[in-house]
Amino acid sequence: MNGLHGIVLAYEERAGLKELVSERCSASIPFGGRYRAVDFALSNMANAGITDVGVVTHSRYQSLLDHLGTGKDWDMSRKRGGLRFLPPFNVEGSSSIPYRGNVEALAGIRSYLDTIRQDHVFITDGDLVANLPVSQIYEDHLKSGADITVVCGNDCYAIEDGTYFEIDEGKRITEVLIHLHTPRGYRGLDSFVISTDLLKKVVDDCSARGVYSWRQGVLRAKKEDLDIRAWLWDGYAAQIRSVQEFYDRDMQLLDPGVRRGLFTPERPILAKAIDKSSAYIGPGGKVRNALMSDGCRIEGTVEDSILFSGVKVEEGAVVKGCILFREAVVRKGAQLSCVICDKNVEVGEGKSLTGSGDLPLVVPKNKRV
Repeated sequence: MNGLHGIVLAYEERAGLKELVSERCSASIPFGGRYRAVDFALSNMANAGITDVGVVTHSRYQSLLDHLGTGKDWDMSRKRGGLRFLPPFNVEGSSSIPYRGNVEALAGIRSYLDTIRQDHVFITDGDLVANLPVSQIYEDHLKSGADITVVCGNDCYAIEDGTYFEIDEGKRITEVLIHLHTPRGYRGLDSFVISTDLLKKVVDDCSARGVYSWRQGVLRAKKEDLDIRAWLWDGYAAQIRSVQEFYDRDMQLLDPGVRRGLFTPERPILAKAIDKSSAYIGPGGKVRNALMSDGCRIEGTVEDSILFSGVKVEEGAVVKGCILFREAVVRKGAQLSCVICDKNVEVGEGKSLTGSGDLPLVVPKNKRV
């Protein structure tokens, strides 16, 4: 899509994700047995024909860098434009001080904004898991004549540090609601369409006034001066901001109806290729209601769980209601219930780990239990 540029905000350090982001940013968190959260943002853009994308990072981005590489898996490896990483090295002191908000992050890449060739920009969080029809959002933005189009979930699903909107009959935003104890209105998905010129103008204006928050400094402060409208999305949309949210929204994918809504053939979700053989279930292995990626080897019992590539469940081991990241190993006779095992975790023979659906247990990366 020649008229639209993409910016992925992948700098966030979500404290609520705890051990899951000790060595990665939230955009790099694994999801759905096969993907990283950022895969959805890049796939949404690729499916809309966007080829020029900037990924705004700050810290703990080595995992993200390794995953995305040159962007070839999303057809964004180009001699001109394509996928570009935007670390905070172009602003003095910013490489050590976390960005306090989206405006500050965009101000940190202000020189990059001047290089954008397209007239409009689609901005989205790197940890939003949704299959958005970005082409339609862009077309509706142009038809409406809005200054900014805000993508909203057609619900008030409660999330950590969420933004919610009230709108009028013309879908113009009338209220911007933050830090609600009981959410109401429409849930903001932290995705926007805005003209390149207006984006640079509001970033410069906010920076001059020491304003760093997009939702307060732009959406709330300028809603009377700008035509800011909502675009409502009624499909699956997960914002991964806490361990509980990660567990709940990931486990929803065990529902075939949810999977069909998220993984649609007309807008495929692209991801880094996995060079492994097909999953193997041994003669004594039992699997019920589970998602398994390539390279898994199951000799024990797996129920209501999500397994990433290379996971091994040995004979006599039982895994129920769990999410096991790449290369996790569950030894003979071990019992796991409502556990999230990060990459390269090994649970020893005969060990028992128990969490609950309301409080899943997290085992950090490379841990031996």
